[in-house]
Amino acid sequence: MDKILLSNLGFYGYHGVLKEEAVLGQKFFIDMELYLDTKEAGKTDDMNKSVSYADVYEVAKDITENRRFNLIEALAENIADEVLNKFPLIKGVMVRVKKPEAPVPGIYDYFGVEIRRDRDE
Repeated sequence: MDKILLSNLGFYGYHGVLKEEAVLGQKFFIDMELYLDTKEAGKTDDMNKSVSYADVYEVAKDITENRRFNLIEALAENIADEVLNKFPLIKGVMVRVKKPEAPVPGIYDYFGVEIRRDRDE
């Protein structure tokens, strides 16, 4: 299966269990892999045979910036679900949510979650 890659998309959101996270917000970075057959798009140079990564970006942005979840698992699940619902050519999606400013004392790059969801056919 071919992939369209979206890497390190940065958004500001209000996700987290702690009250301060809902009030102050923080940065989230999202990676996505869209699994689909891109052969026809490559042969014909026809955008209708593929999926616009700009449109998928807008879905991730809208959910991350305009909805609120306690868990990053729920954020990832909602992004995956919306992408599969809005883009019928996509057969599966991987969503990785990275939370670099989690309220955990210590030195780290980020805490995160990665899910893979496939279209039920």
